[in-house]
Amino acid sequence: MSTEKSQTRNQTLTFAVAAAAESPTETRVSVRDFEFVVDEPESLGGANAGPNPVEYVLGALAGCLNVTAHVVAREMDLDVRDLEIAIEGDLNPATFMGKRDDGRAGYEEIRVAVTADVDADEATIDAWLAAVESRCPVSDNLTNATPLTLSFDRR
Repeated sequence: MSTEKSQTRNQTLTFAVAAAAESPTETRVSVRDFEFVVDEPESLGGANAGPNPVEYVLGALAGCLNVTAHVVAREMDLDVRDLEIAIEGDLNPATFMGKRDDGRAGYEEIRVAVTADVDADEATIDAWLAAVESRCPVSDNLTNATPLTLSFDRR
């Protein structure tokens, strides 16, 4: 293993995005050389210019699970083909809308279904999935409390 890879694996990396409001519901997000739009569907008062924030959370989870699944499969010498990940989550918007203060604003439950062609026995697949779940950074952020600091600067 090279020193560079070894150092990367043992250091904290900082990821960053910048965002600007285009309207009360639409946000333009910049990250590295990419931009994407976050918006609400028309049914929730938006212009439907892009997925909404909680849909991006599910998409981020799917993307991270895909990468993690393939990394772990390579380490376990598993040949994973035709990997598909379906995710759905249940969210009650009452807290977000200010209608109640005794519930969560975020997802109450997230369900992930993984489908793939893998030549392995059930015990190996179970071990693979357990490693994927425990090593996926987005899954970790969704299942464990992460300190969040919100600050404000006046213009």
